[in-house]
Amino acid sequence: MRALILNGTLKRSPQESSTEALSRVVGDHLTTHGVHVDHVRLVDLDIHPGVTEDEGDGDAWPQVHQQVLDAEILILATPTWLGQPSSVIKRALERMDSMLSMTDDDGRPVAWGKVAGVVVVGNEDGAHHCIAEIAQAVIDLGYTVPGHSWTYWNKGPGPGDEEYLTSEETEWSNTTGRTAAEMLHAVARALQATPLPVPAG
Repeated sequence: MRALILNGTLKRSPQESSTEALSRVVGDHLTTHGVHVDHVRLVDLDIHPGVTEDEGDGDAWPQVHQQVLDAEILILATPTWLGQPSSVIKRALERMDSMLSMTDDDGRPVAWGKVAGVVVVGNEDGAHHCIAEIAQAVIDLGYTVPGHSWTYWNKGPGPGDEEYLTSEETEWSNTTGRTAAEMLHAVARALQATPLPVPAG
């Protein structure tokens, strides 16, 4: 089983990313179940604007698109700015719009039978808003979003490096992240065992 984590941080490598730190909590726990996990920091790539799987010369999205198709588990990770998901993760969702018209050999949407979760670096209302926006987008594509398949920074300022290391709230975010990994893996396995039907019509 494969999982793909799309990191929507605004920080280019090798800058430290709190979004990566929190998403690795989920990814590392998935590896304990034998899941192969790939991390992609989207801002490091030249992903062109658009809504197709390939927007021409120099577009880095086609490779990411193939990774999305190959993964049974998709995790979208984003910081929160002004209560919104980052522009980087929104561009990825825009590019995934092309999947709406794609089907497998049996006529199912290509995201049918796959699961998705969300990681947010932002607390409380802003995080819930981002989770809701991203969950609705991937549901439209055909992904299954299990309950508790998310984590976020809970309470306190930051996060920032110091906050991540010292905050008494860190364990809540980490525990919730491990729970998200468990839910995503369990539901992905269930959908493999019992495939979803071809959509009516």
